[in-house]
Amino acid sequence: MKVTISSIHFKADVKLEDFIREKTAKLSKLFDGVIGYDVTLRLDSASNNENKIAEIRMLIPGNDLFAKKQAKSFEEAVDNALEALRRQVKKHKEKVRGL
Repeated sequence: MKVTISSIHFKADVKLEDFIREKTAKLSKLFDGVIGYDVTLRLDSASNNENKIAEIRMLIPGNDLFAKKQAKSFEEAVDNALEALRRQVKKHKEKVRGL
């Protein structure tokens, strides 16, 4: 499984990248067909505290799953996005079983 991490307008530290890899590996255990993840981290120019954005595309056969979340920290944004993906995976699995 390949995890591609892109950080726009800043350099993500190793601890953050390790955190993302660890969390995506846990999510991959729920679904066998995961090809990889594209993670994009971005700082929003808004003046409020919640200016960290995490976009995660889960690459699976057929349609990819996507989640974008904004929070006070990148860790929180990644957690929220992965939770949204977890719900999407459940729906996707139910849909596939129903066919």
